[in-house]
Amino acid sequence: MADMTTNTAADPRGPKPKRTFSRANIFLYGTLIVVSMYYLLPLYVMIVTSLKGMPEIRMGNVFGPPVEVTFEPWVKAWSEACTGINCDGLSRGFGNSVRILIPSIVLSIAIASINGYALSNWKFKGSETFFTILIIGAFIPYQTMLYPIVIMLREIGLMGSIWGLVLVHTVFGMPILTLLFRNYFAAIPEELFKAARVDGAGFWQIYFQIMVPMALPIFVVAIILQVTGIWNDFLFGVIYTKPATYPMTVQLNNIVNSVQGVKEYNVNMAATLLTGLVPLVIYFASGKLFVRGIAAGAVKG
Repeated sequence: MADMTTNTAADPRGPKPKRTFSRANIFLYGTLIVVSMYYLLPLYVMIVTSLKGMPEIRMGNVFGPPVEVTFEPWVKAWSEACTGINCDGLSRGFGNSVRILIPSIVLSIAIASINGYALSNWKFKGSETFFTILIIGAFIPYQTMLYPIVIMLREIGLMGSIWGLVLVHTVFGMPILTLLFRNYFAAIPEELFKAARVDGAGFWQIYFQIMVPMALPIFVVAIILQVTGIWNDFLFGVIYTKPATYPMTVQLNNIVNSVQGVKEYNVNMAATLLTGLVPLVIYFASGKLFVRGIAAGAVKG
């Protein structure tokens, strides 16, 4: 018995412990650090430059922290920088972007979620053909549709207006969002749907009382995708709106590419950070739900 105990202690069973500083770990973490620095270094330069005055910037120390922190570039970018003939900064563009963003998100997600729910649970004749055509639309380059959409918006009287751009974003967000919702709803156990039908629930009752409460993660995924795409859009904004209704990205372009007066790099950096602030805040506030939505079937076939 003593010999068996001794042999067991000398020959332990179980997986071999992994070394903390193995070659694979060093390569993995080294790669992650390099990639992180690649993305974070420009952001660092933008932040420190936006907090410096122009005399300090002219000294050429790009990577150095500000000797004297100033928020004057941020104030000027928000309310004083010139975007063409107007010198009211990004504040007007921010208001336009919000007025474009909110209805575009509500309309596109509401319609796409209903489409995905219908295509996954309420099959109808030609539903697969309809879905295929819708998905093909997601791969058509936007540039090929720019002029036809200009003609369409002109004919219905929405060219140059915020609601015209809302319509464009709603239509172009439809294919990918419908795919997300269809795949997510298809992953929900079919027994829940059948039980609701047996209990007498109809189309809208099942959608609002069963599907929507269970689909919070995929709604967050859709919101983040739409906020990122719509808020950062420049092409549609500059084509389908006019100076009075330009979104924030178009005004940012006008500030950065202005050729009048001195090139104020600190104001340009502050304006860029202000423009990208909304998507960053929304993503960091709902990042966990975003990952849950992706993992729960958002990209499953």
